[in-house]
Amino acid sequence: MKKRIRIGVLRETKNPPDRRVAIPPLTGLQILNKYPNVSIFIQPSDIRCFTDSEYREQGYFLTDDLRDCDILIGVKEVSIPTLIPNKTYLFFSHTAKQQLYNRELLQQIIKRNITLIDYEYLTDNKHQRLVAFGHWAGVVGAYKALRARGVRTDFFDLPPASYCKDMEEMYLHLKKVSLKPIKILITGGGRVAMGAMQTLRVLNLKEVTPEQFLHESFNEPVVCRIDPEYYVERKDRGEFNLKDFYENPEQYRSIFKPFTKVTDLFIACHYWDPKSPKFLIPEDYKEDDFKISVIADVSCDLNGPIASTLRASTIASSFYGYDRFNEEEAIPFVDKKNVTVMAVDNLPGELPRDSSIDFGEALYQNVYEALLDDDSDGIIERATIAKDGRLTPQFAYLHAYLEGKDVAKV
Repeated sequence: MKKRIRIGVLRETKNPPDRRVAIPPLTGLQILNKYPNVSIFIQPSDIRCFTDSEYREQGYFLTDDLRDCDILIGVKEVSIPTLIPNKTYLFFSHTAKQQLYNRELLQQIIKRNITLIDYEYLTDNKHQRLVAFGHWAGVVGAYKALRARGVRTDFFDLPPASYCKDMEEMYLHLKKVSLKPIKILITGGGRVAMGAMQTLRVLNLKEVTPEQFLHESFNEPVVCRIDPEYYVERKDRGEFNLKDFYENPEQYRSIFKPFTKVTDLFIACHYWDPKSPKFLIPEDYKEDDFKISVIADVSCDLNGPIASTLRASTIASSFYGYDRFNEEEAIPFVDKKNVTVMAVDNLPGELPRDSSIDFGEALYQNVYEALLDDDSDGIIERATIAKDGRLTPQFAYLHAYLEGKDVAKV
């Protein structure tokens, strides 16, 4: 007979509040049906996108005390005072890139003999991520980009995505919008970019090639999505190779500038390596023919490839202005010479029900077998940062970070 496993679903404690959950009510029922030796307990929450009553209606037991649980599952970082020693935790810890603000969190996890499994490192044997919220960042990020365009031009008014019950309601609002002839650019080709394209396709926009986007004029709004070969080139002018770019980004330089002369709305959905060339440096914004009026930095790399991303914005206050000439933050939407910036770093939180259902299903399909039964493929092992009071071998590089000897990252 298999050992009884008790799973506890944590209330989110990070501020600003996050309403998402890793086990929505119906997903939890799938888990219980497939794994009869598993029990699921829900920590009550007055902010969670699925209410306590929705869990009670499905027969879950709600309790504040999860000390009897074996595995504790959240979404964002868990507050240090609530950490229970000798348990297994799953959440986005934001520690493996040596983030300064979470150093103490990892120190306490090790001190309390906690096993930490980080969603970001749940991968298959080809190193492809198994669970992520990236698609929803793109879905919401593109909507917010259009909302910023509407406010800036006064042509239309979209409600915040967070005011909508779900994606369906958000898209109903979007379908009422009629855009003037503008050029919309998306960088990237992964989940995030595909999510952004999904939202823009609600408007039935004409999709054009990079060559058309750069060299032709249109009497209707158009969108173009570009992969890396259109915004970087090898320094030696050699043939572009995507694998080589990912492995040797320092060997490449930016060729993005021509797009700044023809783009009205830029939605940044690319992956960026700190060794990669920057997209936009401060001098680019000061050129007379710089045209971009709205930048939705969905990737939100601070001190990264887009100079106008001075800080992350929030769901409650999503936009700020960027003074192109003084290189500083300004009040949004006041001076039309400024660039309007959207740089929310938790965009899926604006559609918490949809994104939670999608994330929970991905965990169910790809991860729980390894977590609850058989990890012969190493899925859990690869994502485990700490265990038995120490860092695991694959994360041993964090020793200096833990001891404060690193160059800390944000």
